[in-house]
Amino acid sequence: MLVNWSDEAVTKLAYQNESTETLADIAPWKLEQKKNCIDKKCCFLYIESNTPGLLANIDGKKLQTVRIAMETAFEKFEYYTMANIGQWSIVAIPTIPWAKKAFPDLDDEKALEKLWNAVLMSVRVSESNDPIEEWKQHNENLEHYCTLLNDYKFKSLHFKNSMGTDLKVELIRDHVWAAGSEIAKNGARFNPNMPTEEAFTMPYKYGVDGRVYATKPLSYQGKLIENFYLDFKDGKVVGYFAEKGEETLKNLLDFDENSRYLGEVALIPYNSPISKSGVLFLNTLFDENASCHLALGASYPDNVKNGTTLKREELEKLGSNYSKIHCDFMFGSSDMNIVGETRNGKKVEVFQNGNYAI
Repeated sequence: MLVNWSDEAVTKLAYQNESTETLADIAPWKLEQKKNCIDKKCCFLYIESNTPGLLANIDGKKLQTVRIAMETAFEKFEYYTMANIGQWSIVAIPTIPWAKKAFPDLDDEKALEKLWNAVLMSVRVSESNDPIEEWKQHNENLEHYCTLLNDYKFKSLHFKNSMGTDLKVELIRDHVWAAGSEIAKNGARFNPNMPTEEAFTMPYKYGVDGRVYATKPLSYQGKLIENFYLDFKDGKVVGYFAEKGEETLKNLLDFDENSRYLGEVALIPYNSPISKSGVLFLNTLFDENASCHLALGASYPDNVKNGTTLKREELEKLGSNYSKIHCDFMFGSSDMNIVGETRNGKKVEVFQNGNYAI
């Protein structure tokens, strides 16, 4: 077992006191360590506990430069998890600083208790249930909708709601919907994200048009982006606005040459448990599972037929997006309507008033 530990308070101190050049200089031993783990086909468990907005006062350009350096250095290793070659999962542990951000009106102890209860609810753990059996049934339910969506073989999905979202997302030909548990190349079944409520697939890189309004804040680079929208034309973000965090949003969009294109579209019903709880976690791992979402940046190879057997150039030729980042943002709502169009022109109501209609 190898444990890599980092402390967000120490990270903030580093950003406050170290130069950009020092922070962006990735030690060779870190790359060798990662390579060694992948060569041994290790499993990866990411345990996060980030305080929303902790880096709000750190220079955005500094954050961007360091993030680009890190993503560039570790880029060659990302395929291991993106293509599910080995098992991996992401979970989160509540802390008082995070809890106080989520529940600012409560004292430390009560806020932490409430956040723990919300996290346990989201991952389907309670005193009265069998979590393993619960997850087995949940994965089966998610796979049921994946089967329905895959059977339709939609050419596109059209999203509309009263906030002003009017977005048409073309899907890559021979796309594959995935959800819940995955099967690694070694045959092991695992859940990459806990919690998870989504069915997701790959958009066609150049086939997204219209405007989409975010329905929840997005935490990026330790900062919050709030009340924002994106305008797409031929797949690319050509316009944007945010009431708060617009510079951070710009950094996200300008991360690399493909970060203005989509890599994922995910469907989540409004009546899912996390959504119904009404809790705003201010953490994408949780908030993305309360709402339909889109991801700017990289596509997952397993979201297209035989994708994990194809080289990067072959995937890009099909219309898959390649980027050094993958960042989800939420746009689902209680009145979201989604109409799917099949390749023979048939229109199908997929969502009505925020929930599955198929």
